[in-house]
Amino acid sequence: MKMIHLLRVVPLAGWSFARLCSKSVILGLILSQLLTAQTSGTTISEKEVRVRVDDLLSKMTLQEKINQMAQVGAYALPGTPSLTPDEAALQGIGSILWVKDPVQINKLQHIAVEQSRMHIPVLFGLDVIHGFDTIFPAPLTMAASWDPTVAEKGQAVAAREARASGIAWTFAPMVDIARDARWGRIIEGAGEDPYLGAAMARAQVQGFQGDNLASPDHVLACAKHFAGYGAPDGGRDYDSVYISEDQLWNVYFPPFKAAEEAGVGSFMSAYMDLNNVPATGNRFLMHDVLRDTWGFKGFVVSDARAVADLVTHGFAHDAEDAAYRAATAGVNMDMVGGIYYGNLEKLVRAGKIKEPQIDELTRPILAAKIRLGLFEHPYVDESLHAQVVSDHASTNMARWAAQRSITLLRNEGNILPLDKTGKRISSLAVIGPLADDRMAQMSMWGSGGDRKRVVTVIEGIRNFLGDRVRVEYVKGPNVHRQIPSYFGRMLGEDDPQLTPRQTQEEISKAVTVAKNCDAVVVVLGETAFLSGESAARSTLELPGNQEDLLKAVVATGKPVVLVLINGRPLDISWAAENVSAIVEAGIPGSEGGDAIADALFGDINPGGKLPVTWPLHTGQVPIYYAHNLSNVPEGSPIYAGRYSDIPTTPLYPFGYGLSYTTFSITDLKIDSPATKVGGTVTASVEVENTGKIAGDEVVQLYIHQRAGQASRPVRELKGFRRITLARGEKRSVKFTLGKDELSYWSTIEKKWVLEPEHFDVWVGEDSTAKLHGEFALTK
Repeated sequence: MKMIHLLRVVPLAGWSFARLCSKSVILGLILSQLLTAQTSGTTISEKEVRVRVDDLLSKMTLQEKINQMAQVGAYALPGTPSLTPDEAALQGIGSILWVKDPVQINKLQHIAVEQSRMHIPVLFGLDVIHGFDTIFPAPLTMAASWDPTVAEKGQAVAAREARASGIAWTFAPMVDIARDARWGRIIEGAGEDPYLGAAMARAQVQGFQGDNLASPDHVLACAKHFAGYGAPDGGRDYDSVYISEDQLWNVYFPPFKAAEEAGVGSFMSAYMDLNNVPATGNRFLMHDVLRDTWGFKGFVVSDARAVADLVTHGFAHDAEDAAYRAATAGVNMDMVGGIYYGNLEKLVRAGKIKEPQIDELTRPILAAKIRLGLFEHPYVDESLHAQVVSDHASTNMARWAAQRSITLLRNEGNILPLDKTGKRISSLAVIGPLADDRMAQMSMWGSGGDRKRVVTVIEGIRNFLGDRVRVEYVKGPNVHRQIPSYFGRMLGEDDPQLTPRQTQEEISKAVTVAKNCDAVVVVLGETAFLSGESAARSTLELPGNQEDLLKAVVATGKPVVLVLINGRPLDISWAAENVSAIVEAGIPGSEGGDAIADALFGDINPGGKLPVTWPLHTGQVPIYYAHNLSNVPEGSPIYAGRYSDIPTTPLYPFGYGLSYTTFSITDLKIDSPATKVGGTVTASVEVENTGKIAGDEVVQLYIHQRAGQASRPVRELKGFRRITLARGEKRSVKFTLGKDELSYWSTIEKKWVLEPEHFDVWVGEDSTAKLHGEFALTK
């Protein structure tokens, strides 16, 4: 082994030149390297991590520690001072963002490991939200599976592909609760419910990180955006958030706590004001809750430029003050803002921040790099990425995930599944601007994936039917975002806006084709940049002229199936009354077209359920099932008439979804009418497939505490189970309710309380379940 090659592969941090020149040390290093190569992925003990971090910190200058707290982008955001990636690597910057090419990653890593003074490897991060090259369903769509294994397996594939390119850190999962569908980033979370959200948070962390971060198949996860980002005023991205203490602890914190308990390695602070204190400068969040109460040992990274934005908020006086406020609040790393890099040393020299504080902020960043095995294996095999992304198992997994996430909203007259033999349907029209839109199936966050691998709906249908059925396709009028997207300009904006005359011509083409076919599949929804970051909408109506297109096609009298590709609930009240069948595919990912075809033609039976309430009208939002009781009893004429122009009930309730078969849920039994506080209660039901084919049912349990120190929501999800039943099969399903399910945060006592009170229990197929039982907790 040549000396220069040895220096490239051996972690040198903390080693002096004299020590390296010692023959025994060199031999020891060679042996250590060989042993490491044989035991790649070996778990490093926490004691060893502490010892190694202490050794590094003892040898680092103040500025080198601060540099580890900085993240530099491959390109600078407008108005943001930044080092080039090469300069960043040479100066020992802790993390570099927005580099995906393994060749470029290795180049920068060689600079950091071989040329920087401390030889500390760079932590490369990227927004791997729901796939890397193979794009899985978006998180909100995966949540519709009500199956945490879908999220876990999907993110495990994403982690494997990312790590094969040299990416060791993802900025996911987003676990923000969102109850206003106007907010574009609802697509990135699990919806409105903290219990379902917590289950999906745990699963995603496990998928990304696995059981051993040093494994070459896993990446460091990041729970974001801490906290409350999903509740901005008016659903407008980045706007201020005002959340009560009760709501913070009982609704918005639980998914973050679940991620922390699952061992998530990092958190990301949010952009917005939370109750008049910007989250990135909010010590209550980062210290009082995250570290002091929950005991989090990882590190916090700001969102992009969020430290600099403390000045924009009118919270900090200037950049130096912003650095002080974010650091003392507990933000370990400044994402692409240049604020820490340029100001923290001045603050230490002035005595405003002590160097031991910098040590404590730097410590978990170094520890994460050690746990990831970056010191032992800083470089990536540049041939590995092609091998990993060509794995057909990943493609099959993406198709399975999309299948599990499809939700059937309507099927009047059992129009679905469609005939696949060509006997009853010899010709099929596929119409709509989303039917052949690769980007729409990937979302803005999946846009970095391999677009060539995306199977669109029209392609999936043609793949499925072959030459058995004549398939004709018409796009129809374009969907155009009225106010251009900043991200769309970078990544590929949607189609240009058509004139009214051009729009009508496209609708006429669609009608002509529909009339000449036996049945029609209309694919509508949102283009990639109509949901996601900076993509709030003032209305939930189908954007553009899509509803006009749908009405014209329905008017032909042909059987019509509506397939939705969308990142949020939509106002489809007209379609819900006038279209025979509606399939909610969400953002289905690379294999969405094949999965949708599988569902349309009955090769799979849809079993998804809505993870968020679907409003009847935009004016109802925010709308969610777990609201408190009002002074007007539900079901009374006054309650029903609170809106004077529309009902108060949603179009589809939380947890709703149909199947090609039918189920009965009966015989609710509570094992005891009363149990002492601290004990457990078991609820059981019998679930039977009463239809003609096999299918999945998601059995859901909800509770309500009737009285106590605080008013409790009318219903709260506290258990769910997705099961597969053959035709005629019957199975018992049990749920256990204990301290975790029956306690809540009391704003009076400032702690979690478990009260001796009476509880209602409902079990059924959605949040309107009728099967009822009750029990009491006693002293």
